[in-house]
Amino acid sequence: MTHQQQTPGERTLHRPELRPLWHTIHARLSSGRPVTRVRLGPLDEAQREALADLLGLDRLPDARPSVPLTRLEDAVSELCGRTVRETVTELIGPLHDRASERRRQESERAELWTWLESHDTVRAQPALADWTAACRTAGLIDGSPQRTRSTLTDALTVLAQLPAQAEPLPVFAARVLQGDSHALDDGTRLSTLVLRALAILHDTAPPQSAAERRALWTRAGVADDDLSATVLIGGLRSSGAGPLARITCVCADAGQAASLTLAQLRAPGEFTLADRAPVVHIVENPSILALALRRFGPGCPPLVCTSGWPNSAAIHLLRLLAKQGATLRYHGDFDGEGIRIAAYVLDKTPAHAWRMATADYRAAVARLPHGPQPGRLTEAPWDPKLTQAMADRGIAVVEELVADLLLADLAETIRQR
Repeated sequence: MTHQQQTPGERTLHRPELRPLWHTIHARLSSGRPVTRVRLGPLDEAQREALADLLGLDRLPDARPSVPLTRLEDAVSELCGRTVRETVTELIGPLHDRASERRRQESERAELWTWLESHDTVRAQPALADWTAACRTAGLIDGSPQRTRSTLTDALTVLAQLPAQAEPLPVFAARVLQGDSHALDDGTRLSTLVLRALAILHDTAPPQSAAERRALWTRAGVADDDLSATVLIGGLRSSGAGPLARITCVCADAGQAASLTLAQLRAPGEFTLADRAPVVHIVENPSILALALRRFGPGCPPLVCTSGWPNSAAIHLLRLLAKQGATLRYHGDFDGEGIRIAAYVLDKTPAHAWRMATADYRAAVARLPHGPQPGRLTEAPWDPKLTQAMADRGIAVVEELVADLLLADLAETIRQR
C-alpha cells in the first residue's frame, strides 16, 4: 500500500518515530508469555510526541514510559480497525513463540540424551556411561540436536565395529561410515569422540599426542596388521587341510599352546572345528592357559586366552567358533578393568559369563583376608549386583586366585565328553 493509499490512521501507525514501540511490542508478543504492559525507552522528544499523538495524551509521556497493552489496543483499533498483533505483524513481520520454541528445544535435548544413555552399545558396555555424561556436559554440536545425534550415531557405529579387522584407519572408516575414508582423520570431531570413548573403556587418560592416538587406535585393532594381532589357544583343533589345521593339531596333541595370527584365521576355509558344538572356555590371563595345559596336557579342553583386552584376532576367532556351533564361556579378573573386559567380550561375541556372578565373587573373597583395591568400577551387564558387591568389599580377585575352581570346571568338561 503506497503512502497515498493509506488512511490518516494508518499513516500515523507508520510514523518512523513509533518504530521503537512496534519493535518492543513485537519482541514481547513473540516471547510466548502473557503481555499486559510494555516498557519503552529511552525515547527522544520526537518519539514521545508520536506516542502521545497515538494514545491521545494531553501531555508528553516519560522518556521510559510503561504503556498498558489495552490502551494500545484501543488506540490502534480506533485508527485502523485492527488489533495490535495484526499491526506489528504487518509492520515488523510474523510473530514467534519463543517460549514454545524453548520447550520444543528442551524436549529435543532431553530426548537426545535419553536415546544416547539407552543405546544398545552403551548399555552393553556400561563403562561408556561416563562417556555419555561427558558428551552431555559438552552440549550440543553447533546448538543442533539433529547434528549432535547424527555425529553420536556415527561414533556409536564405529564403537560397535571395534575391534577392527586389522585394517588401516582410512579403510576402516570407509567400510564403517558409508565410504567416507576421512571421517576418522586425526583432529575430526568424530575421531575425538571415539578416542575419548576408547580411553574411558580402557581407563586411560584421553590421548594428547598423535603417538598416543595411534596407540589407542592400534589397541582397538585399527592400523594393526594381521600378523602382529595374535591369540593364544590350547586344546583347540581344526579339521581343515591347511597349515592352520596342522599347527593346531600338532600343538594340541603335544599339550602345547598355539599362537594364531589374524592372517591365519582369516584365510578362507582354514579353520574348521574338529569337534562338533564343543564348549570353549575363554580366560583373560595366559597363566590360566598355562596351568590348564600343565594339568591336562594333550587332553586339555578347548581354551582361548584374550591376554587382557581382546584384540581383533581374539574376537575374530571367538566369532568364528560361535558360528561353527561352539558354546563360549568367559572368565576374567574381578576388578574394574576385568569387569570392563568381560562386558566387552560379551558384547562383541555370543559368549556367556563363567563363574563371574556375585555369588562367585563373594565366595572368592571369603578365601582372601586381604587384597588390592578393585579400581574404577562400572556395571556388569550380566549381573547388576556384582559391582556393588565389589564396591562393598573393596577387594579385587585376580583370575589366578580361583584357578583351582576353573580347572575343576575344565575337568568336568572332559568327563562329560
